[in-house]
Amino acid sequence: MAKTGLRGEAAIVGYAELKPEKKPTGEPAFTIEQWAELASLALEDAGIDPGEVDGIVTPAVAESGMFAPATVAEYLGFEVNFAEHVDLGGASAAGGIWRAAAAIELGIADVVVVAFPAGPMPMPPDPKAHPFPYGASSGEYGSPQAEFDIPYGNLAQNSGYAQIAQLYANEYGYDERALAKIAVDQRTSACANPDALFYGKPLTIEDVLASPMICDPIHLLEIVMMVSGGAAVVLTGKDRAAKGAHRPVWVKGFGERLTFKTPTYAQDLLNTPIAPAATTAFAMAGVSHDDIDMISVYDCYTITVLMTLEDAGFCEKGQGARFIHEHDLTYKGDFPCNPHGGQLSFGQTGMAGGLHHVIDGTRQLMGRAHDNQVANCNTAFVTGNGGIMSEQVVLILKGE
Repeated sequence: MAKTGLRGEAAIVGYAELKPEKKPTGEPAFTIEQWAELASLALEDAGIDPGEVDGIVTPAVAESGMFAPATVAEYLGFEVNFAEHVDLGGASAAGGIWRAAAAIELGIADVVVVAFPAGPMPMPPDPKAHPFPYGASSGEYGSPQAEFDIPYGNLAQNSGYAQIAQLYANEYGYDERALAKIAVDQRTSACANPDALFYGKPLTIEDVLASPMICDPIHLLEIVMMVSGGAAVVLTGKDRAAKGAHRPVWVKGFGERLTFKTPTYAQDLLNTPIAPAATTAFAMAGVSHDDIDMISVYDCYTITVLMTLEDAGFCEKGQGARFIHEHDLTYKGDFPCNPHGGQLSFGQTGMAGGLHHVIDGTRQLMGRAHDNQVANCNTAFVTGNGGIMSEQVVLILKGE
């Protein structure tokens, strides 16, 4: 059967990250101001003039209830042929990458900026005014979540991921030390990354298990910390990429799968959309699991990492704990996972969190990770996760 999908002829050639901050310093910035700053930094890193940009990918922006791409383009003075607003939660950034790569391969655009600003989540006193009222993403009248979830308390991410963990424990058993080791190994990597929120703050398994139980069986130190920050990348085609200052990182394959929105309506919480997304990505890229040199997987919770390892095919279902114990997941280990520290230790910069995973893989493939550089790194597996394991995007990136 002939290969379908991307040809692998679009590359990430530059990136920018704002250092995550628990308490933002400086003057508060509008989303579009952050967008402009991130785009400028990423284009400078790529060595590309802003006048060459003819494509943009963005999440929602706070300054506009709709027309987000037009709002951004107008503010930055861009006139583009490709404008995309991606709304897949934590999978939005990874989803934006393959859409940008596809636009370049189709000849729609030559230079695409994918930027995801992130600031601290506003917390108004009236929960109805919050972007996620009562911890729900759809509190509007008439939505199934408003009618069937909010009144009964089946809300928010902590409870949703705890449900998955409890179901997993019932089916396969639950090794809490293995789950804690994920956080510990990623903290070890973060301690080699000066930009990480928890840089210089090592962690032990005992520390994780001694931290408060937030939603049984998930402890405090198994959950991301929301911080301010932001990230952006620049993609272009093969001719322009060959002239860049850095090793091009080619988008070789992707998979995307969305099966439900809230756990209430999931047919099977233990078999996630990661599996078909990963299968598609590996087939499109023409690589196997043995070809992967590092993974950067969305890690809002430790259980998310374990489920990803299993459902993406790195180990058998139910064998995730054994796999974690048998492998060193740090940047210097035999199975590097989130060498930038992951969102658990780098920090979760809101909607930009997923783009930091893309940059994590990109930085390693470019050989620019400095003290936490993975040795002989040429192929990366990257994921984005939205909702409660409901929206999944997988990318295969390759440095050539």
